Amino acid sequence: MTDASVILKPGKERILFQGHPWLFSGAVARADRSAQPGAVVTVISWSGQPLGRAFYNVHSDIALRMISLRPQDIIDHAFWRARIQNAIELRSRVVPEGTTAYRVIHAEGDGMPGFIADRYGDFLVTSFTTAGMEIWRESVHASLLSAFTPRGIYERSEGRSRHREGLSERCENVWGNQPPESIEIIEHGARFKVNILQGQKTGFFLDQRENRLLLSRYCKGASVLNCFAYSGGFSVYAARAGAAQVMSVDISASANELCQENLAMNGFSIAQHPVVTADVFDFLRNHDAFYDVIILDPPAFAKSQKDIMAAARGYKDINLQAMKRLKPGGLLATFSCSNHVDADLFRKIVGAAAADAGKSARLLSEMGAGPDHPVILAHGEGRYLKGLLLSIN
Repeated sequence: MTDASVILKPGKERILFQGHPWLFSGAVARADRSAQPGAVVTVISWSGQPLGRAFYNVHSDIALRMISLRPQDIIDHAFWRARIQNAIELRSRVVPEGTTAYRVIHAEGDGMPGFIADRYGDFLVTSFTTAGMEIWRESVHASLLSAFTPRGIYERSEGRSRHREGLSERCENVWGNQPPESIEIIEHGARFKVNILQGQKTGFFLDQRENRLLLSRYCKGASVLNCFAYSGGFSVYAARAGAAQVMSVDISASANELCQENLAMNGFSIAQHPVVTADVFDFLRNHDAFYDVIILDPPAFAKSQKDIMAAARGYKDINLQAMKRLKPGGLLATFSCSNHVDADLFRKIVGAAAADAGKSARLLSEMGAGPDHPVILAHGEGRYLKGLLLSIN
């Protein structure tokens, strides 16, 4: 615990009263010199009112990340152990029975800014992306060990977020057995092989689990095109639902090999459900087949604020091309996982694509990450995954 404090400029506490967990550097009037990057501080309004406890990092644009709205809270090992236990209890209610891979801790959504933990069978994968959570790394791992007794914990603390916090990247085995290159998981009865050492995110797109199930309801007897298929999550669900054919397209040959393995492991022929290595943009422009269902789940096009305009052009183009390849009345499931492209902007981009394609787009459902990825209601930045299910005519 530290007695350091940070005083806000007049009126800057308003966002905290609205429930938002961040304060940017421009909101800070002054901070105690003892408040080193990642320190726990008491946040105080300009009028002298204690507002709560937060991580402070003078080097980050997000200077304060709230961890408690109770100024009297002591931030210690017991505090984090209680947060982790609370998160585990929530997952026991929202994760489907028999599902062996899910998010255990979801950063701000579970009151642990900059920390995530995912479960893959008997292994846990962790990631620390803020200086504050980095300080509590050993304590957090100890609490996870006590709660789960896993075969091993592997850490993948990497990416731009760590660099913005003044941290270097770290990927290493933390405890127990080193995970094998391939781990089998079960999700809604579907089986998948996952590489948690080198795969995207922590190995699998766990946030799309409920969206995969939702879309599978519309795939019986349908021709399905899964773009940016990665390891074939949507493809396997579509095939299990009785799709006539699923075409999976990704630029990564290694991802496509895993997609083929996952289809085969669930009892499906690659001849009936082909996997194509190609750039999705080129594939859609040069392909002449039409589909009942098309899924677009691309990587984040906007990695920072300055990328938004280029990302908007990319999202518009890929959606326009997909709409041209749909049969009349076909369904388009389109996603953005770019933090910097909010839901309203994404809807406008897709709407503009429909107008340019000369199509009518009717919204059937809006989608997001599953309930094991909770988000603070006022924290719009936490709703990184946006999805639209559209009927295209």
